[in-house]
Amino acid sequence: MNQEWVLVTGGTGFIAQHCILALLREGYRVRTTVRSLAREAELRGNLKTGGAEPGNRLSCVTADLADDHGWAEAAAGCAYVMHGASPTPSGDQVREEDWINPAVDGNLRVLRAARDAGVKRVVLTSAFGAICAGQPSLTRPFDETDWSNLTGNVWPYQKSKTLSERAAWDFIAREGGDLELTAINPTAVLGPVLGPDYSHSVRLITNMLNGQRGCPKVNCGFVDVRDVADLHVRAMTDPAAKGERFLATAGESLWLIDVAKVLRSRMGAAACKVPARELPNWLVRLAALRNPAMRGIATLLGRNMNATSEKAVRMLGWAPRSSEEAIVATAESLIRLGLLQQSKEGA
Repeated sequence: MNQEWVLVTGGTGFIAQHCILALLREGYRVRTTVRSLAREAELRGNLKTGGAEPGNRLSCVTADLADDHGWAEAAAGCAYVMHGASPTPSGDQVREEDWINPAVDGNLRVLRAARDAGVKRVVLTSAFGAICAGQPSLTRPFDETDWSNLTGNVWPYQKSKTLSERAAWDFIAREGGDLELTAINPTAVLGPVLGPDYSHSVRLITNMLNGQRGCPKVNCGFVDVRDVADLHVRAMTDPAAKGERFLATAGESLWLIDVAKVLRSRMGAAACKVPARELPNWLVRLAALRNPAMRGIATLLGRNMNATSEKAVRMLGWAPRSSEEAIVATAESLIRLGLLQQSKEGA
């Protein structure tokens, strides 16, 4: 059995927990960071929901992206690091620097600790928001050569992901030493939730199942979290992945009204509240004036966000599930765990 340790940052996160599950299945031992050890029981409960009871093959340590303390200890003895911990959208109206500074500084803290500990490679969970933001609709799919244009109308979350990924590449070039870096840039991540603390992308499905008024005219790529985790594991050890970005998406992008159609066609009575109409753009823009959580959506109205994962498929042998499978798996897990009533957000 593989005795190498892998550090996974932000172990209570949606993608991080599925990365932990994937690593455990491959026989690795996992150390993960949490802000408070009080959440270790919750984490282990979620992993059990995902089919794993790792015992002493999982250890939890405390470390915060805003503080240097604990990162050297977290990285010590680890062969690899999967770093996905990052500020995520809360809907609160905050200053741009409240998003950007923690993301940039957090990446640099993890990279410094990994370099100093002799880690072989860091796999950074970036985002499609570092590729597509501020760009016009393209006549070709977005790919890994694209970077967000921060002079455009860019949501602070997307700006933070762009600047933090750029900072990571700059660090490797300037002072990374022997440390290798690979970035994974997922589109909207769906798939089986393991508990009530899930990604903001999953709220798209939660809100539809809870009966939001309609669907904004937003186009989006989707990918299953299990496939995102699989891509992280492939990128961690494959020599070809050194110094590369990999965009993670499954098939063609979908308009949100098409996502609603999938739910209505596949989920039966459970989808009785799913909206059947598309909201006019003017109404969404009006709502964005009053609701900060809608402002990011308003910047995306009517834009084709199609992207390609050809590079990951060709170089790493990645084979993701369809976006329809990811949508259905999300809905089924929300229903199975009784989580729908816990979402109070709506469009």
